[in-house]
Amino acid sequence: MDDQVRLNDTYSAAPETWSRWARRVLGRDWQTGYLFVLPMVIIMGGLIFWPFISAIMLSLTAFNFSTGETYNVGIRNYQRLFSNSDYILALKNTISFTFWSLAFKFVIGMIVALILNSRLPYRSILSGIMLLPWIVPEIVTALAWKSIYDPLFGGLNPMLMAARIIDRPLGWISDPNMAMGSVISVNVWKGIPFFVLLFLSGLKAIDREQLEAAEVDGANVVQRFRHVTLPGLRYVIVVTLLLSFISTFNQFGLPFLLTGGGPSGATKLYAILAYEKAIGSLQYGPGIAIAFSTAPLIAILIWLLARFMRQDDKRDDNADRKPGIVDRSMAVAGKILSLVIDVIFWPIQLIYAGVEMIARFARRMSGRSPSKPLLSLAARERGGTIAKLVVLLPFMVFVIFPFFWIIITSLKSTAQISERRSIFWPQPATLEQYDALIHGTGFITWFLNSILVAAASTVVSVSLASLAAYALTRLRFLGAGLLTTLLLITYLLPGTLLFIPLYQTLSSIGIINSYAALILTYPTFLLPFATWVMLGYFRSIPVEVEEAAMIDGANRFYIFLRITLPLAAPALLSVTLFAFTNAWNEFLFAFVFITSESLRTLPIGLQSMVVGDILPWGKLMAASLLTAVPVALLYMYAQRFLVGGLTVGAVKG
Repeated sequence: MDDQVRLNDTYSAAPETWSRWARRVLGRDWQTGYLFVLPMVIIMGGLIFWPFISAIMLSLTAFNFSTGETYNVGIRNYQRLFSNSDYILALKNTISFTFWSLAFKFVIGMIVALILNSRLPYRSILSGIMLLPWIVPEIVTALAWKSIYDPLFGGLNPMLMAARIIDRPLGWISDPNMAMGSVISVNVWKGIPFFVLLFLSGLKAIDREQLEAAEVDGANVVQRFRHVTLPGLRYVIVVTLLLSFISTFNQFGLPFLLTGGGPSGATKLYAILAYEKAIGSLQYGPGIAIAFSTAPLIAILIWLLARFMRQDDKRDDNADRKPGIVDRSMAVAGKILSLVIDVIFWPIQLIYAGVEMIARFARRMSGRSPSKPLLSLAARERGGTIAKLVVLLPFMVFVIFPFFWIIITSLKSTAQISERRSIFWPQPATLEQYDALIHGTGFITWFLNSILVAAASTVVSVSLASLAAYALTRLRFLGAGLLTTLLLITYLLPGTLLFIPLYQTLSSIGIINSYAALILTYPTFLLPFATWVMLGYFRSIPVEVEEAAMIDGANRFYIFLRITLPLAAPALLSVTLFAFTNAWNEFLFAFVFITSESLRTLPIGLQSMVVGDILPWGKLMAASLLTAVPVALLYMYAQRFLVGGLTVGAVKG
């Protein structure tokens, strides 16, 4: 009898022993945690990491068109790149494009942010206008500027000729000597809002007491900017430049839509060359080798960015740790950069000192005290406001003109456009182009396709991101830290490294050229961002609310669905809007994965309206306006939620 009791106790204790062991090794919440993150892990593993690994293997092969066989060539595809004149030219173009784009975006973004951060009438309206290019689809941006640059029907040549800056029409994107500069200008136009938005958030975080203390100590405006504002923006500047570098260096859509890489390869970036080689010529091995040739550089930048974005979380844990070689190297790099900035600011400081000297001399000549200003406080404030508006005006014109051009061109008749009558105003205004667009093209079909794909991919991405973000912030399970790091890496991974292996994967499972191809692949870039932002917002929600619900007997899924998710509504709306906008505007995946006209989304449909050298500018501008309006209306409706949700997510995450 006793033996039977002991045997029963052994069987009943076994599950309890396994449960304790699993909780000790896998974490307290391993069952719920793994269940919540499983869908995201499947997508990341199946559509990001596995295609990435298979692409590396494929880059070591070549295809024999005569025999139809794929054979291994080792690293020969990579070795050949450095003796390939097309690749070397594309790499030089990419470096030039990236450097000048970042330089102009940084300078313009900083100037505009400093002005908008000061006292200015109608500042909220001016800020909203400066952010408009951010929400415009890439295809709309490309078509608008392509129309403006057109040597025959565009608006840039007539303006410059009327101002006597040029004496004949110029081929802005058809002249090899001018094409790269023209493409860079469009990229700068599109990227200004990103820099302005992040710099503004950084400027608002700077303690005004530090600026006031520096002014009391006698520091002029240049010295205050150099020694107070710039150091206060250090983190924001580094993160902004790294993010923009990764995005700009891997740019495909804008240059491809504007010039196709021409003329004569003048604007052919490495991403365009990779597409032409892999998809255009069906040489997947060499094409992937081109795309992956820059992977080591991107990996270093992603590592640096991840280090900066997570340094605040680790600062307290590593307070007693001695700096390593990486920390010392970065400190040396910071000192060198500080010296370079001092050299740049030296002539600016001399000029400002000269202006102050002239002002003091003028005060003496007028019989005033050298320390007393020439103008009253009110006059100085009015003068300062006027000066700021004068500086801001060229940037405002640069931002607004493409929108003005889209609207007026869409309201012109075909005859008025072709005859170049009343270039800057429709006479008379007509809806002819809209009628021809809706009844003469597949615009309605493209519009509905975009709604279907964007809505479905957004629902999938935001739902899975919410589950994964909650698990990573609230639940304890083995691998949560590693998964968070991998999430950041996939968030920063450029699409140019994925579109070729994804094309191969989708072809092998038979869903290429279908809605499923886009709905499955869009989460590869929507899900990591959505999860990262939701991570930050969930961390800002007090955990005591959930603990009280658990004491009352609620399980984790109930708490997530009924308590935490409603509290995170602002971030949820922000992420949904951002994900929908990205899916609505996406060009690269749709261009590569979709070939049927009936399945085209709006960006691909608009691009297909351009046939050779025939560009129906009226219909293209009407389509561009109708494509941009839905996203603009969504942002106008939910602007306050968008800013609040993304700010908390970005700062906390």
